[in-house]
Amino acid sequence: MDYPFCFCLFITEKNNIIQNNNKLNFYSNGKLLITGEYAVLDGAKALALPTKFGQNLIISNSIKNNLYWESLDYNGAVWFTCKLTLPSLQMDDSVKKKQIDIAKTLQFILKEAQKLNPNFLVNNNSIHIKTNLTFDRNWGLGTSSTLINNIANWAKVDAFKLQLNTFGGSAYDIACAQNDNSIIYQLKNNKPIVEVVNFNPNFKNQLYFVYLNKKKNSRIAIDNYQKIKNNKTELIKIISTITNEILKTNSLVEFEKLLQEHENIISNIIKIEPIKQQLFKDYFGVIKSLGAWEGDFILATGNTDTPKYFRDKGYETILSYDDMIL
Repeated sequence: MDYPFCFCLFITEKNNIIQNNNKLNFYSNGKLLITGEYAVLDGAKALALPTKFGQNLIISNSIKNNLYWESLDYNGAVWFTCKLTLPSLQMDDSVKKKQIDIAKTLQFILKEAQKLNPNFLVNNNSIHIKTNLTFDRNWGLGTSSTLINNIANWAKVDAFKLQLNTFGGSAYDIACAQNDNSIIYQLKNNKPIVEVVNFNPNFKNQLYFVYLNKKKNSRIAIDNYQKIKNNKTELIKIISTITNEILKTNSLVEFEKLLQEHENIISNIIKIEPIKQQLFKDYFGVIKSLGAWEGDFILATGNTDTPKYFRDKGYETILSYDDMIL
């Protein structure tokens, strides 16, 4: 076995590992990118926050042969199952047709983990894997990145390399998965630089996260951005400066000005109208897209009237800062 299963308990905070009652339990945090969307891919500094929501991966012995996988949503309902032959990771023909693409993606991730660690899953005979999301998988808080980080910890491989070899992107979400504090994330020479910071604004009770009722495919958004041939040197400089200023300010007015400046700059680069102009022109506060534009969550500055405003517009998922952020 890759890990000695025993009837004991130990906790390793750095890797979020719990071993208990013949099981291994890995946990990774979800993520939100406050600044630096798109530009982080080219080396801009980005402020990223781990969320109170995340995903578990629980490994136990199985009475069934090979690797049996089941994924549960935040309500505890099974939404995906798959059986793979060990150690070849060949797909069992019992996989439902509508889930074959998901099974192929899982198979791909596990095979890439094997490339990074040739001993991974080689000596296993029967394993039961269960994943548990603590958030709606349509929210875009890191269904894939939390899975990648959990598998990387299980396989004892570099999660950033596994992310690069599978889904690509900047991998800031992997850094959030691994950290319980806010971070400044930057790519330098294509290598991740992670700085733990203290983002704890005194106006956080005036910040809200609103789900836009649709999931955005970040890989498509990244592909579209990378097709833009503009010289991005100035973009990197300006976005990095905004990130630094946002981290320092304790003035809501200044924070809102910086958010608005950021929205205007990214809008000009990707040629998409800011979400406030698209959907919320009459909103009294400032609104900023988080991550890929036109989907997932937005950040809204406001007050106790903010939840009612968005509910009246048909947006039911509205979380306060303290409800969302670790």
